[in-house]
Amino acid sequence: MRTITHIVVHCTATNPNATVASILRYWKTVLGWKYPGYHHIIKADGTVEHLLSEELVSNGVAGHNAHSVHLSYVGGIDAQGNPHDTRTLDQQLVMLSMLRKLKAKYPKATICGHRDFPGVKKACPSFDVRAWLKEEAPELL
Repeated sequence: MRTITHIVVHCTATNPNATVASILRYWKTVLGWKYPGYHHIIKADGTVEHLLSEELVSNGVAGHNAHSVHLSYVGGIDAQGNPHDTRTLDQQLVMLSMLRKLKAKYPKATICGHRDFPGVKKACPSFDVRAWLKEEAPELL
């Protein structure tokens, strides 16, 4: 079993209505990835798709994947392609539920956003994860 030190929150940096199939296709055909970027992804309606076993290493944050589990929501940009928190209420509620489950499974792991890692120049997940958790679920910090 892998030692998990981080539960990382992402956005897909797509419009909120992008399909999981199109995201998977992009990773495989454009980026040439063998495995998805995330273990779990939350669609706009709150449906969770499990993309990869947590036992396997995904492509979420370069240099930090061996010890991370990755959770993403579909969306994260506005109509002009700029970073924007597009999470629906359903996505927020399901994200909290998923983070509680993951934290229970990996109690020593820190929950953070992709952008919180040193050297990352992305806005992903287009919101401040720690500030959001401080308001919504301080027990997870």
